[in-house]
Amino acid sequence: MKPSSRRRARKLALQAIYQWQLADTAGNDLQQQFLAEANAKKIDIDYCRDLIKIVIENCATIDEKIIPFLDRKITELNPVELAVLRLAVGELLYRKDVPYKVVIDEALELTKIFGSIAGFKYVNAVLDKVKAVNNE
Repeated sequence: MKPSSRRRARKLALQAIYQWQLADTAGNDLQQQFLAEANAKKIDIDYCRDLIKIVIENCATIDEKIIPFLDRKITELNPVELAVLRLAVGELLYRKDVPYKVVIDEALELTKIFGSIAGFKYVNAVLDKVKAVNNE
C-alpha cells in the first residue's frame, strides 16, 4: 500500500475514534459507518479497521501509558488531541511494523489539521515521553 493510503486510513480512524469518545458508539457500528463512506482504492481499509479496533479494545491500557505525562486530567484534554494521542500510542504499542518517527509525524499532521492551534506541540511532548518510557 502507498503511504498516502495509510495516511487516509489514520485520518478516517481518527474521526471514528473521536466520535466513539463523544458518543460511545459501538466499534462495529463505527467501522461500518466510516468505512462505508471511504473510497477503497484510496484508503488502506484493513489498516483503518485495525487502528479503530486497537484503540477501542485497548483504550484502558493506552490511557495508562498517556496519563503520567499529562499536565491535566485526561477528561480535560481537547477531544481531538486525546483521540490523536490514543491513536498514536495504540499504533506505537500494537503496530510494531510502523516506525516510531512515522507514527509521531502522522500524529502531528492530524493534530495540525483537526486540533487546536498549538495542540501539535502538546501531542508531540506527550508522545515523546511515552516513547522514552516504553522504549518501543
